[in-house]
Amino acid sequence: MKNFNLFLKRISFLKKKLPGFTLTELLVVLAIIGILILLALPNLLPLITKAKTTEAKLQLNHLYTLEKNYFYSNSKYSASLADLDFIQEKLVSEGESGQANYKIEIINATNRTFLARATSITDFDGDGVYNVWEIDQEKNLVEKVKD
Repeated sequence: MKNFNLFLKRISFLKKKLPGFTLTELLVVLAIIGILILLALPNLLPLITKAKTTEAKLQLNHLYTLEKNYFYSNSKYSASLADLDFIQEKLVSEGESGQANYKIEIINATNRTFLARATSITDFDGDGVYNVWEIDQEKNLVEKVKD
């Protein structure tokens, strides 16, 4: 009998309601978070695009340095990325291992001038316009086409 009373006490403990959240309350919170994310996302897209354009600026500045070094050694600018030992990262369009969003190319190179271009391969905002940056021998870094 003693064991039975102990058993009943344990069962009555299990019947007590514990504080917690209902499934409905959790779903309402998740719905509110989802709505807030949908409201914030359009405001974040320009920041994402700006961050990706930093890649073009960094790559063109690096290419400028390589061209200047080549110029000081050879008294002319190079029209070949291979001559500069510039290695183009794999583009995101080339598979899963690709990380680069910009294709880098030298447009023109003479004894006294050069022009290099970084063209995005991704339309960041989906409007059909691709971002283009250019740099020359004077280190004039210009965004030719805004995305």
